[in-house]
Amino acid sequence: MNPLKPSFTSPWILWGAWLFLCCLAFYKPLLTLIRYALQNDDASHIVLIPFLVAWLLYTDRQKLLRGSLDLVAASWFAVPASVLVAISIRSTFADATVSLAVSILALVMFSVAGFVGLFGRGSANSMRFPLAFLLFMVPLPGPLLAQIIQFLQAGSAAVAELIFDWTGTPALREGFVFHLPKMSIEVAQECSGIRSSIALLILALLVAHFAFSKFWKKALFVAVGLVMMIVKNGVRIATLTILANSVNPEFLYGKLHREGGIVFFLIGIALLLPVYWYLHRSERSIPPDKHHTAL
Repeated sequence: MNPLKPSFTSPWILWGAWLFLCCLAFYKPLLTLIRYALQNDDASHIVLIPFLVAWLLYTDRQKLLRGSLDLVAASWFAVPASVLVAISIRSTFADATVSLAVSILALVMFSVAGFVGLFGRGSANSMRFPLAFLLFMVPLPGPLLAQIIQFLQAGSAAVAELIFDWTGTPALREGFVFHLPKMSIEVAQECSGIRSSIALLILALLVAHFAFSKFWKKALFVAVGLVMMIVKNGVRIATLTILANSVNPEFLYGKLHREGGIVFFLIGIALLLPVYWYLHRSERSIPPDKHHTAL
């Protein structure tokens, strides 16, 4: 038997060829996506997602089950993807980000369809986390992003108000605006913390995937991570405002404001650590071969 034959007929090689064809078919939306991700902080994570997914697939490769071609299961993803392509071609969206999101979602679904078809539904089920992670490649449509940012603004303002009350800082709140004795500050869209919030969400999902075996633990850890996205941003707003009001107004314009995002991101992680330790205590008694049991 020719030793090269198995390598060229490997599902991995065939799926790689399928992904290449998909990228060729969607090269215009992909180029638009890359430009969009490089120019918008809210989408800067997108360029890292393919590398993260490749790493996740490599890490979880031992979970793959023996399978064969399964075109029926692949059609569950390919047919909706085709519908999305038709929608993208025939529809004219007022917001260009909506059209881009539809096209990239179709690309993701075609990519998953190729995996399901080549590896089989059993292997696809065992790899559902890396495959689902591809959804982070889909840019948030403008209208949806605006709603998320407004939610983060409201949550951050509420946390900041609690901190002002707790520290005895006199502040009168009017919507997203706080009036203090020496100044007034607004929790603007730029202060929503959407970029660091997405980063914290991705980190929480990765930790939950590798650290916990039970679904409820994964879900609880990610849910707490979502809460911490708001808490850490509220802490950032309150801290800068109190320092500016009590010490020096330059704190609202200095390095801590412009470049201190990493500091408060680390605070968010620190707030997650007690939850991680609590949930991870019982995991230590789970045998290594059962530690990554599928959900």
